[in-house]
Amino acid sequence: MTSIDSHPSVVAVRNRSVAPSTMPLDSATLKGWCIEAGADDVGFVSIDRSEIASDRDDILRVFPATKMLISFVCRMNADSVRSPARNIANHEFHETGDVVNETARRIVDKLREKGIRAVNPPMAFPMEMDRFPGKMWTISLKPLAVAAGLGQMGIHRNVIHPKFGNFILLGVVLCESEVKENSKPIEYNPCLGCKLCVAACPVGAISPNGDFNFSSCYAHNYREFMSGFTDWVENIADSPNAATYRTKVTDSESVSMWQSLAFGPNYKAAYCLAVCPAGEDVLSPFLNDRSGFLSTVVKPLQQKEETLYVQPNSDAEEYAHKRFPHKKTKRIGAVLRPVSIDSFLKLMRHGFQPGRSRGLSARYHFRFTGAEPRTATVVIENGKIEVHEGWVGDCDLRVTANSEAWLRMLRKESSVVWLLATFRIRLWGDPRLLVAFGKCFP
Repeated sequence: MTSIDSHPSVVAVRNRSVAPSTMPLDSATLKGWCIEAGADDVGFVSIDRSEIASDRDDILRVFPATKMLISFVCRMNADSVRSPARNIANHEFHETGDVVNETARRIVDKLREKGIRAVNPPMAFPMEMDRFPGKMWTISLKPLAVAAGLGQMGIHRNVIHPKFGNFILLGVVLCESEVKENSKPIEYNPCLGCKLCVAACPVGAISPNGDFNFSSCYAHNYREFMSGFTDWVENIADSPNAATYRTKVTDSESVSMWQSLAFGPNYKAAYCLAVCPAGEDVLSPFLNDRSGFLSTVVKPLQQKEETLYVQPNSDAEEYAHKRFPHKKTKRIGAVLRPVSIDSFLKLMRHGFQPGRSRGLSARYHFRFTGAEPRTATVVIENGKIEVHEGWVGDCDLRVTANSEAWLRMLRKESSVVWLLATFRIRLWGDPRLLVAFGKCFP
């Protein structure tokens, strides 16, 4: 058998005179490469930075050699995003998303030319859908961009770049080399606190005090993504014939879902981005003529007749009826459906409805038995929710439940009355508190 040492490829590699450099990259040079590749702004964050601690294990899982993350932004056309026509706004999102992915690939190509290994995760999709409804993404791009000095989070939970405003999409490249100078967060928040995002959101997901109702936004804006798609499929499965299906799903909804499947998922709103005036390059119209800005940018979105997707008895449904009575509301199925006790506890904060918890002040102890033994404490008070591991403090209601039975109840496959009658769920305390708890989660 011929020795591997004499193989032509082995000989060629061993004859290379220069090994890849292990010296940190010059920050200015690397930034120039990224700008040349298509980025509009860029920053660098070391893998050991505290801002990305929650993502570090996932980052190193997909690329163990990572020492530094290149965070960058690509600009969108503000006027396209502000259009009341969803096809124009969504086309801008998709086109700029392609630019982000192409830019990341060009950055990786440039680094590879220099003998530096790198990986370019997608800016959005595809994701690790086997983890759904948990953390499907590798890197949380928003906190990374803030750490890289590319902006700060606005009240609408979007990154606002100091020059470009929130009309940006975010990208990242994982790099095996370090950089000589790490980027730092900017020292001020470009958010003006104007609350126009609050006024424009059709489902009241953004609170004037800074709170954010995740499930309200997710149910409507992401109707043709993930959970919304699952709900649509279940409508098909539950329909014995076409006539029944048409009573649940309109023709326009069917072809809209087809369009999302064929051309890429389409957002139903994103009005919070559209009306945001922050950012030096987009601020002048708002400063020069505020009433004109309201009439040409904000009011067309507020006055638009459209269908708002809401969960039954949710804060979004109540808000939409009061604030936008001219917009049709349509009740949909669960958008945050836990598949395990772990996901039930993690998703609870996202599904919580502050408005539905009015007047409730209670501490709950949960004990789950069976396949997923677990204890947890849930505190609901003053329109806020806290979830703790284990039992903390004295409780007002203790709930002991078989984990599989509890999940069946959440999926509406089993009645809570039947589960109580068969002792698969046991209560110690006022049972009315369990009813009040359920109202907080549509």
